[in-house]
Amino acid sequence: MPSANSRTANKPDRSDRRSGAPAASAKQAPHWTRLSRSPEETARIGERLAACLVPGTVLALTGDLGAGKTTFIRGLASGLGADRQDVCSPTFIFIQEYRGRLPLAHADLYRLASPDELDHLGWADYLDGDWVVAVEWPEQAGSKLPVDRVDITITHRTKRARLITCRATGPQSRRILGRLAAGRTASALRTRHRPLSRL
Repeated sequence: MPSANSRTANKPDRSDRRSGAPAASAKQAPHWTRLSRSPEETARIGERLAACLVPGTVLALTGDLGAGKTTFIRGLASGLGADRQDVCSPTFIFIQEYRGRLPLAHADLYRLASPDELDHLGWADYLDGDWVVAVEWPEQAGSKLPVDRVDITITHRTKRARLITCRATGPQSRRILGRLAAGRTASALRTRHRPLSRL
């Protein structure tokens, strides 16, 4: 099982690389879209989504560098009961863990050398357990990314505005987007805990 320690790696410096779309479903897949006009609103959208999540949810976030993926995950963490101020891009740490209503694993796979490297990071345990897994640069995971997930695309509109699209790729993710669209929550529980690991 994943330990309380961060998963680390020593990789080359990050360059201005753009993410590709993760291998996903057809364009007509169920989706939910919102326009965020500020980083604060982006975080609130993440917090709203968090209320709809269940154990085993995987979120695959794509967007250019600086699009707001980590900001979105800060809101997600807050919505799950963690302190958003403790959330930052893992950078040299592949997976950062936080405890809340559901445990959150924040994975940044930008520096991943190959999908097989995930086997040494406890990836299967995260996917099979009670975790919510939020993945930046999900295309790096290749076939190890679950088929049923919520694909989240964050697109620049203006300097501050972002278009955020959540797309379902399977039965569980469709139910999550159904709750999101209807304004329903997966649980009323709201407990706050400290993160399991930090930079």
